Amino acid sequence: MRRPRGEPGPRAPRPTEGATCAGPGESWSPSPNSMLRVLLSAQTSPTRLSGLLVIPPVQPCCLGPSKWGDWPPGGGPSTGHVQGLQRLLEQARSPGELLRWLGQNPTKVRAHHYPVALRRLGQLLGSRPRPPPVEQATLQDLSQLIIRNCPAFDMHTIHVCLHLAVLLGFPADGPLVRALEQERRLRLPPKPPPPLSSLLRGGQRLEAALSCPRFLRYPRQHLISSLAETRPEELTPHVMVLLAQHLARHRLREPQLLEAIARFLVVQENQLSSKVVQKLVLPFGRLNYLPLEQQFMPCLERILAREAGVAPLATVNILMSLCQLRCLPFRALHFVFSPGFINYISGTPHALIVRRYLSLLDTAVELELPGYRGPRLPRRQQVPIFPQPLITDRARCKYSHKDIVAEGLRQLLGEEKYRQDLTVPPGYCTGERGASALVLCPAHRDRVVLVLRERWHFCRDGRVLLGSRALRERHLGLMGYQLLPLPFEELESQRGLPQLKSYLRQKLQALGLRWGPEGG
Repeated sequence: MRRPRGEPGPRAPRPTEGATCAGPGESWSPSPNSMLRVLLSAQTSPTRLSGLLVIPPVQPCCLGPSKWGDWPPGGGPSTGHVQGLQRLLEQARSPGELLRWLGQNPTKVRAHHYPVALRRLGQLLGSRPRPPPVEQATLQDLSQLIIRNCPAFDMHTIHVCLHLAVLLGFPADGPLVRALEQERRLRLPPKPPPPLSSLLRGGQRLEAALSCPRFLRYPRQHLISSLAETRPEELTPHVMVLLAQHLARHRLREPQLLEAIARFLVVQENQLSSKVVQKLVLPFGRLNYLPLEQQFMPCLERILAREAGVAPLATVNILMSLCQLRCLPFRALHFVFSPGFINYISGTPHALIVRRYLSLLDTAVELELPGYRGPRLPRRQQVPIFPQPLITDRARCKYSHKDIVAEGLRQLLGEEKYRQDLTVPPGYCTGERGASALVLCPAHRDRVVLVLRERWHFCRDGRVLLGSRALRERHLGLMGYQLLPLPFEELESQRGLPQLKSYLRQKLQALGLRWGPEGG
């Protein structure tokens, strides 16, 4: 029933200290201090709630759009329906009626309607000591409705709903408050990264820095170098393994850090197992770096003598790193080529990979250690070293120059003058996935290998070949092949196939190679 014109309406309850009321045409937005005072002083008694919940209706224009397609006042065809639903919520006579208006009008409900419903709910419950059981279930349904839709709320709506939920007595560990609080945290700006100085204090922060995914993905050489300043007593095997893996993974040939790892290995020799040592030694072979630490090799020889029979795979891994450095100890080779060791590894899960490594070590002995007189790997035990392309070459084959160089050779020499994708003893694959292309010139009995030196075949500084690549070229040269390196800088500067063919012709002619009617 409408009241007569001029008759004063019911007087609104006086706001409790800390609540903020907006003037005409203003949206209510509590200041942080007033919000804190309200939350600290809020009680769930009816009298307290009735005083705290004198909050003007939230205006839709200040809440921004939501996934339901909010329109500003006068900005869309559904504005009248949206404002009509807000009036229905403000005039609801029971919690059940509130829920019905929200549930039966899904296309008209907007984000700002939920704080309106919560505010009206507080007014309805303000005069009741405790909701009856039926309304208690209705409160739970309303809570679930807000939880489902709060991901679409803006920050202001979340703050208002969270504020009202606390005042209405919803438990802090309950689903509604937890969901709203989680959404609030998701919308907070990210915390700034800690200063670099805090990362460099102590082994724990060093470990945290090396374990950070972003740090692993975007290595910073100057930051890595400064990590070496951590005090020696703060370094642990786990931290040093992380550092060694980081250097190897990102091809960071940092002498200061590599020397720090070598010193740590020498100092901690008696406390380190071969399984840890294999990880610490890995970057030296991969990065083709022989440390200046004079006790490095004697220390490794003692560890190999002590641990060789305990961890066969770790022993062979250490020898592989030393093979890349051309520092194979005779005593360890005697052990791994002994019949007892070979028979032992034949029954282990690592038998095939160990036999591949032993085949490479046997080739290194034959080519690089003429003074070795110990046992060798029997022929029947030898297997191809690389039966398939290397992982790095497979992953980056689309960036390789291999295919265009092969096409240039085919057009330049003809199919019969070169071979591609051949495997030469002891298992080096030529022409496979950007590794190298083999050229045969029968008239001169020359065997020339065009070696594609891609960008990822080098340490990150771009000047030193990785240990595995240097070993491959060294062995091919010792087997009688003439190597013709094609650096990535030169290949990248060629523009198109005609220019590349001219480049290849000059390279081959510089070696004295001739082909066609003149050269055969």
